[in-house]
Amino acid sequence: MNAAPDTPAPGNAGAPGEPGAPGQAPGAAPGTQDQQPGGTGSEPPKPPEPAKGKKHKSFWKELPLLIGIALVLALIIKTFLVQAFSIPSDSMQNTLQQGDRVLVDKLTPWFGSEPERGEVVVFKDPGHWLDGEPTPDPNAVQRVLGWIGLMPSADEKDLIKRVVGVGGDTVECKGTGPLKVNGKALNEPYVYPGNTPCTDDDQGGQFKITVPKGKIWVMGDHRQNSLDSRYHQNQPGGGSVPVDNVVGRAFVIAWPPTRWGTLPVPDTFDQPGLSQAMSAAPAALGLAGAVPLVLWRRRRVARAA
Repeated sequence: MNAAPDTPAPGNAGAPGEPGAPGQAPGAAPGTQDQQPGGTGSEPPKPPEPAKGKKHKSFWKELPLLIGIALVLALIIKTFLVQAFSIPSDSMQNTLQQGDRVLVDKLTPWFGSEPERGEVVVFKDPGHWLDGEPTPDPNAVQRVLGWIGLMPSADEKDLIKRVVGVGGDTVECKGTGPLKVNGKALNEPYVYPGNTPCTDDDQGGQFKITVPKGKIWVMGDHRQNSLDSRYHQNQPGGGSVPVDNVVGRAFVIAWPPTRWGTLPVPDTFDQPGLSQAMSAAPAALGLAGAVPLVLWRRRRVARAA
């Protein structure tokens, strides 16, 4: 026997003692309708399921853009900030070994910074210093990586030496040394063991020069195995390197990891009196400017008397 459905009495569909609303199920909150399966009420929308493989596809779409940005940043860093260089010879032993990779600061020269005594610098060939040197033959990948700065460029004609004199300095070598700058003997513990600070030969090892303004005098730490400023005195520039040719200062050995280390300026270049000749020039100019002022004041006092 089928049970007959209960028919709520009009006005009595609510809770006992409360007036009911037409069409409201017993026990339902006022103002709401009981949503039964298959009823007329609408269920809350379900969140859409993520499309399969969408994330993977998005990554591959963005990958070329990411690579492009990375290459542009690498090129900017190489051009304006830091560049890696490879050491091709033994002329800077034991400070630098052949095959070392150094990082060179290219930022500070943009702000007018010039090389200082004791710094290890990379500079472009001022003229025929690299004649006869073997030219490397990199493959296509090496050329691209070198162009964007991710590895040393094989096409650039660059050298690396230590600055021992700047514009206005007098640099001198007699016998086997010591090397003197502005009359002050340098203590050079970085010179290759067994080498002498000066080379006693007649090809350029004995000299006394005054470095022209705007130029530097450079020498390798492996003194008896370095064709540096000493041996290019018969060429244009007299062995000095124009400051404009300097790419930047090498400040750290980045590769191999076992050789990692910084390249600070040796203490011998901070000794008192080394820059005496340079500091005397401003003092002389100041004195020359003060003389007319003193004479003018004396004349004025004499007229007043």
